[in-house]
Amino acid sequence: MVDQADPRAVGGGDPAEGATEVTGVLESATSLDPALRAGEASAAAAIAAGDSGPTDVPQTDLTAAAFFDVDNTMMVGASIFHFARGLAARKFFTTSDLIGFAWQQFKFRMGGRETDYAPTTGRDTALSFVAGRPVAEITALGEEIYDELMADRIWAGTRALAQMHLDAGQRVWLVTATPVELALIIARRLGLTGALGTVAESVDGKFTGRLVGEILHGPAKAHAVRALAVQEGLDLRRCTAYSDSVNDVPMLSAVGTAVAVNPDSELRDIAKDRGWQIRDFRTGRKAARIGVPSLLGAGAIAGAVAAGVAYRRR
Repeated sequence: MVDQADPRAVGGGDPAEGATEVTGVLESATSLDPALRAGEASAAAAIAAGDSGPTDVPQTDLTAAAFFDVDNTMMVGASIFHFARGLAARKFFTTSDLIGFAWQQFKFRMGGRETDYAPTTGRDTALSFVAGRPVAEITALGEEIYDELMADRIWAGTRALAQMHLDAGQRVWLVTATPVELALIIARRLGLTGALGTVAESVDGKFTGRLVGEILHGPAKAHAVRALAVQEGLDLRRCTAYSDSVNDVPMLSAVGTAVAVNPDSELRDIAKDRGWQIRDFRTGRKAARIGVPSLLGAGAIAGAVAAGVAYRRR
């Protein structure tokens, strides 16, 4: 297992190809719990996409891997909020749509936990923006928007942790509620192995407006990690997971080593109780501001999302 105290710091095709057309893999599992189904779909999408990382880094430790949450863990703020901004700038949807979705998410954040979030109407509204849209179009937009709004928001400290695992010959996956198309772009740009993300159904290269299972959030992330471990022959006891959110405790609990990165107060308390490592790369100023764009991102996802998902937290 990689020593998480290691002080080292290091500042093949379209990865989205085949990532969304995985519904057939689950046709016999329609009765599965939505979270389990989402996890299975995400793992299937990750396998279909293949490795996106650099080929010059040998993978010598094949039973160990690392799993990184994205928002506030790998990236400052919410990836989907940055994506939404880029889509809004391209007139993909209106400002009033964005404000309305942000308000709905704000009410949810004030009134309940993300694990209780199952607003069918809100999800259907989100999916209406991508129904009939080509997957290739959304992927191309994601490439552009990553360069414009996301590349300079990667936490250098978290990126160094990911590189530590790669240098040790391990594979590294992102695990996020953001659409799998966008997650794969981020993973490829960072030189990581791949990504597990929320999967939207597509037929003939176009989104249908339906999710496969549900948002990759909470327990669904743990299901996805376990499903990928089975497919890839990983020993989860030798794996490591990183997150900032209490909502990711199921994923953090599924592996042998859990690390709280830029943790919220609830996760910080849990990490202390369980003896998990804590890494905080925020300055006081950034820590005070970080919740604002993330909260807005939670609402913005409804109008912006390539896979039509709702953002998981903060």
